[in-house]
Amino acid sequence: MTYHPKSEFMREITSRGFLADCTDYQSLDERLSKGVVTGYIGFDLTASSLHIGNLVQIMMLRWLQKTGHRPITLMGGGTTKVGDPSGKDEMRKMLSVEQINANAASIRTVFSRYISYGDGPTDSPLVNNAEWLDKLGYIDFLRDIGPHFTVNRLLAFESIKSRLDREQSLSFIEFNYMLLQAYDYLELHRRYGTSLQMGGSDQWGNIVSGTDLIRRVLATEAFGLTTPLVTRSDGKKMGKSVDGAVWLNADRMAPYEFWQWWRNVADADVGKFAKMFTELPVEECDRLGALSGSEINEAKVVLANAVTSLLHGSGAAAAAEATAREVFEQGGVGEDLPTVRIAESELGEGVGIVQLFVRAGLSASGKDAKRLILEGGAKVNDELVMDPGLRYGAGQLVTPLKLTAGRKRHALVVLD
Repeated sequence: MTYHPKSEFMREITSRGFLADCTDYQSLDERLSKGVVTGYIGFDLTASSLHIGNLVQIMMLRWLQKTGHRPITLMGGGTTKVGDPSGKDEMRKMLSVEQINANAASIRTVFSRYISYGDGPTDSPLVNNAEWLDKLGYIDFLRDIGPHFTVNRLLAFESIKSRLDREQSLSFIEFNYMLLQAYDYLELHRRYGTSLQMGGSDQWGNIVSGTDLIRRVLATEAFGLTTPLVTRSDGKKMGKSVDGAVWLNADRMAPYEFWQWWRNVADADVGKFAKMFTELPVEECDRLGALSGSEINEAKVVLANAVTSLLHGSGAAAAAEATAREVFEQGGVGEDLPTVRIAESELGEGVGIVQLFVRAGLSASGKDAKRLILEGGAKVNDELVMDPGLRYGAGQLVTPLKLTAGRKRHALVVLD
């Protein structure tokens, strides 16, 4: 018989497609229905911005808080110095402490859009695992935590087993990662009463290790819950585009570009993405996903507005929609397009069309830009250009140039 969850949190995440595995679904649901539960997700600080693949986890924390519980966004200032081997073919690049701290500050600005921080019963505290991991004595750690793990069991977890099965090297520092993440859970339980860890399906082994450690050391129950790997209808991993990651920080991806990514999702993804990345009622998400023809395009606008409003604000979403309608429906320039500013001192004998497409982010390299132009995929001011040797001087930049790659990607070039 299908289990019907009692708690609002479990009802929301189940109906929206967030649930993959849980250590004890029914017991966790009972706990959630009886009072405030503190749950956390850890985020390693390997870049200055998270991407939309991380948005699944951020929305999980948001729903936890919206349904009356306390979320913790654990900044991995300590674990980032080690590197999580989960889902990786090689060891992560080591970052300096200064870069890790800068990444933490940058990423926190995104979290604050989704989660309320403070000292209230359901507010999220600011927590960084460097607070305890940096002070951890290695001998003490081995003596107190090491006996609760066996190498046999660690080798059986997918994050480690898959690397070894592919005969790819796994450094000793990465091998320790699972112990450190388990210790994080134990420390958060001691400090904040945390009894739930959530994460992506690739974190299952790390999460289960944490629940086991708490049970062994403190003789108390703790829970783990994972989300499925979210893929697009074409089977590709969520969060990637032709040109790379779809970033959450505005300085890594302009709000208009972010909005446009959601506007351009496949028809088959609209309903699923609306459930996971917006707060629209589930019934409305299903209705939007069932539309077809011209109606599905308007559904995509609803999706793009809802997701962008959560991250960048309703004003940014409205501006992006207005720009898109002007560019696509009216053939205009659009005030909110990504903009490349060219200083007069740069011009000399003019700036090349290839360079402009690269600087605008419409091509990954000069080679890609030349191919785009020669294959008829490039336009300037809505006119097809076929000569990769074209150059533009100050006189041609008195008014903005509108660059177009394909049918849907645009940028402006202005004289600074």
